[in-house]
Amino acid sequence: MASKLMDLVYWRNMRWTGMVFTGLVMGLASLFQLSAITVLSHVCLGIMSVTATLRLYYKLLEVLRWNPGVHPFQSYLDYDSSLTDKETVMLVEEVVLLIAFAVTEIKRLLFIENMIDSIKFVLLLYLLTYVGIATNGLTLIIAAVIAVFSLPLFYKKQQVRIRKLVRALRAFVKKIKNLFNSLYQMVRPSSAPASKPVPPASPAVKQKSKSK
Repeated sequence: MASKLMDLVYWRNMRWTGMVFTGLVMGLASLFQLSAITVLSHVCLGIMSVTATLRLYYKLLEVLRWNPGVHPFQSYLDYDSSLTDKETVMLVEEVVLLIAFAVTEIKRLLFIENMIDSIKFVLLLYLLTYVGIATNGLTLIIAAVIAVFSLPLFYKKQQVRIRKLVRALRAFVKKIKNLFNSLYQMVRPSSAPASKPVPPASPAVKQKSKSK
């Protein structure tokens, strides 16, 4: 499954990836005007109109003895998409671990276990309020789908330039940090010089004081 997803994302099969990408974008865009049930029903009806037409065509060829009775979608029917017991247990464990991790992180952020992390979470929520005003969730999902199908391929094509740009950006940030550190060292008040300890009196001086 992972290899198939990578093939889709990197456009290794142009026809299949184009069909999936176009279908996802058009299906999500149609949700602006129609409900999810209506869109799903129309998609299934469209698929079944194609499959039923091909099935009738092959059945007609079989009646005319021009076809040995081969089902046009037999490869899809023979494909075993079931999960073994081990795979089912592993999948359920992964889902449970993800849910438990999400609940733990949200609880930690909401009840201020770490002040810095909670402040970052508050800033993120505050920014999301403006994002929610400017757009809706469906638009963000469409943008995410377009990014998933375009950014990995763009990074693969322009990998050298992107790495050079990232290195230059890191060097610039490092210079800024060094500049602020030097300014802080210049402005920071110097600490008062520590008082020198008084050396202890020598034994000769002590004897003179006793004789007096």
